[in-house]
Amino acid sequence: MKTFIKNAKYFWAGKDTEVAENVSLLVEGSKITHIGTEAQVAPYAADAKNIDASELLIMPGMVNTHHHYYQTLTRNFPNVQNAKLFDWLQNLYPLWARLTPDDFYLSTTIASLELLQSGCTTSLDHSYMVPNGQSEIYFKQVEASKKAGIRFHLCRGSMSRSKKDGGLPPDCVVQNEDTIMDETDKLVKKVHEGRHGGMTRIVIAPCSPFSVTPELMIEAKKYANKMSLKTHTHLAETKDEEEFTLRDFGVRPFKLMEKLGWMDENSFYAHCVHMSPEEVVEMGRVKGGVAHCPSSNMRLASGIAPITEMLKAGVPVSIAVDGSASNDCSNMMLEVRNCMLLQRVLKTADCISARDALKVATKGGADVLGRNDIASLEVGYEADIIGFKLDSLRQAGSSTDPLAALVFCAVNEVDFSMVHGETLIQNAKFTRFSDEELKELIIKQNERSRQVYSGT
Repeated sequence: MKTFIKNAKYFWAGKDTEVAENVSLLVEGSKITHIGTEAQVAPYAADAKNIDASELLIMPGMVNTHHHYYQTLTRNFPNVQNAKLFDWLQNLYPLWARLTPDDFYLSTTIASLELLQSGCTTSLDHSYMVPNGQSEIYFKQVEASKKAGIRFHLCRGSMSRSKKDGGLPPDCVVQNEDTIMDETDKLVKKVHEGRHGGMTRIVIAPCSPFSVTPELMIEAKKYANKMSLKTHTHLAETKDEEEFTLRDFGVRPFKLMEKLGWMDENSFYAHCVHMSPEEVVEMGRVKGGVAHCPSSNMRLASGIAPITEMLKAGVPVSIAVDGSASNDCSNMMLEVRNCMLLQRVLKTADCISARDALKVATKGGADVLGRNDIASLEVGYEADIIGFKLDSLRQAGSSTDPLAALVFCAVNEVDFSMVHGETLIQNAKFTRFSDEELKELIIKQNERSRQVYSGT
């Protein structure tokens, strides 16, 4: 199948390129095969489906590198609206323990569609909780992501240290280490697609220093290295975590990762808010990656991550929405804006630009996930493409810099989205889901959310 994206009013290929005008693309199968003027590309597009992009700004799809999809069922719960991280977790763990595999399918569908609508084309879900041993949740998530059409990195997460062993989570959401590693191996062998353009990939992801044992962290890393997989965990999110690791392990969170053999270019971490200048420099040296979650860090009052310092030190930095119980939405464009604004709060107005933040949300995400086939619009890359119309009220008066306007003017929904060469959103409408189907999904999600909260 061929798709001819004709005559984009504005075109940003990503990385360090400049915005161009009147650019056309040809997509064949899942890949971009030609880029140029309409006249240059048209001879190769005789039998292609045509998409008129003359009113669109076209750019690479964004990459979300940290999420907890199941939390779309527990957004905005009154009992945790004003809680900090450890209190927030201890209040929510018993509610999350009620979730079923069908809940994971539903919440993955909702999160995927919300992300697509906000310009994300590749997303990672850190799925670390297995309520009552229901490991089929992971296969349900893969099924739901395929139905939505989004490119999916699924973290086979884990928690092995319950409250009785000095951790935070209750027994009903943890597993023993042998079970975790056995089920991880089965999942990888069944669904991981390591090839160029692979749509489903598995990441090995013990949850956090306060919910797993050091032994599991070591075994998980050994397995990931053997299978050439990425590893991921939470790190240095709050001062409480720092106090926990100092008390239990005698070192700060960063040093703990070094001791466990995790601080390398194949590992990346959510948050990294509380990092010393020396730790930032060392992370840049080894190329450990960061998934920056600005809205969640604000919501839970965790602090401001040293993102501009990380970028200067050569740390691979990406942007993530984090879980929908600590954000409480899955909107990549809003996250890009918050990334830019939050860095400016304690620094200077020129410490990070709108273009810088967009680069972190595209190429930064691809770098962190170890991909060289997405997040740039160039020949041979996957056709993961988004487009924004330029005629909204919030953009009026911003046409002197249409790319930066997406960030400064808080444009938060796409009019066009393509993933792996398939158009998933056209004229701001989903192609795989009707308006009635979306309405039914929302009603079902709301009903199930109320049941989880009330315990019925």
